[in-house]
Amino acid sequence: MRRARPQLGTLVEIGVADGDESLHGVAATQAIDAAFARIGVVEKALSRFDAQSEIGRFNAAAAGTTIAVGGDARIVLGAAAALGAASDGLFDVSLGTGADGWCCEGAHLHKHLAGVRLDLGGIAKGHAVDAAVEVLRGAGVAAGWVNAGGDLRVFGALAVPIDLRDEESGGVRRFAVLQEGAFATSRMIGPAFANPSSRRNARSRDPSAAVPRHASVAAENCLWADALTKVVALAGDARHALLRAHGAQAWLH
Repeated sequence: MRRARPQLGTLVEIGVADGDESLHGVAATQAIDAAFARIGVVEKALSRFDAQSEIGRFNAAAAGTTIAVGGDARIVLGAAAALGAASDGLFDVSLGTGADGWCCEGAHLHKHLAGVRLDLGGIAKGHAVDAAVEVLRGAGVAAGWVNAGGDLRVFGALAVPIDLRDEESGGVRRFAVLQEGAFATSRMIGPAFANPSSRRNARSRDPSAAVPRHASVAAENCLWADALTKVVALAGDARHALLRAHGAQAWLH
């Protein structure tokens, strides 16, 4: 059984594996509905597009303001701060408006600079996927998946194929099969892709080599897979030291 709904600015698909004897009919539907509801809670708290969300209120607040935040914000902001420090600022949820202009201490999000704005789009979607998986497991689902526009997590005795769009010739191609883990992909945004001369130099060195357009990361959970794709994409480095620290693997393609 699988269902899809528009959430998180994309189409979210949640599935329960065929042959799952633990759930049938109404119980499976209720588990999936509860997982969608959990994603809605994360989105309502962390979306920068919602003026009433915790992040929306932070962005509109004056310097010196403290915003009370819930558990989802604490998890995501804590991970974002740790990754920002570990990557020497490469991962920055303020998007250059002031990496030092905020901090989260327990249930309190402090705004130190008036101009700082937070955008958790590079990490919160992965957390929402993880949260939905926790709900499915808590409801007794033995195997399933949550796919939020390519941020994918699979759990249980299940193997889910991953197909990537071929932007050169169209269609899709099989890339991998995922079991008990998470996978995310981001468009290349680092100097190796953004600089036209870099692309020309890459072609001149090896005319047959394709210039990478995307960075993909496989990790234990989707929060880290999602966030680490941004580090890999910005650095243009599929062997970045932070991957090993989180038990992750990356590809440029």
